[in-house]
Amino acid sequence: MPLRYIHEKGALSIGELIERVKGGPNFQKAGAIAVFIGVVRGENPRGEKVQKLEIEAYNEGADEVLSKICLDLKSGKDIVDVQIHHFVGEFGVGEDLVYVVAAGSHREDVFPVLREAVERYKKEAPIFKKEYVTTKEGREKAYWVEEAKEE
Repeated sequence: MPLRYIHEKGALSIGELIERVKGGPNFQKAGAIAVFIGVVRGENPRGEKVQKLEIEAYNEGADEVLSKICLDLKSGKDIVDVQIHHFVGEFGVGEDLVYVVAAGSHREDVFPVLREAVERYKKEAPIFKKEYVTTKEGREKAYWVEEAKEE
């Protein structure tokens, strides 16, 4: 059974993921694990108060894209493992949305890989975010966010 990268909210903890990485076949070569945890921000770039997010994904396509990113990055020198796990469902402010883990021989090996993994999944994976906000004027509204417009 292939590794899944898209999960329902709460289906995987960061502790479980780190234990998976440590249990990998080449982990004895690792001297560092770097972790990125993406969480729900309480305010968007327009200064609106975020109430919650709804995350959806084209599961099969997202699994395929995330798998390819991980495989690409794992092929790097001194990289032992790379995993990207994104959650779908409804999320409140502060809740975990995504875990990205890079394991490698040395700390200087894992930080650039971790950053590239985050940048690539945000651009390449078919994962969609709907924001429920309170505007500066106090109105409630919801809309689908295009990641490129936020940056």
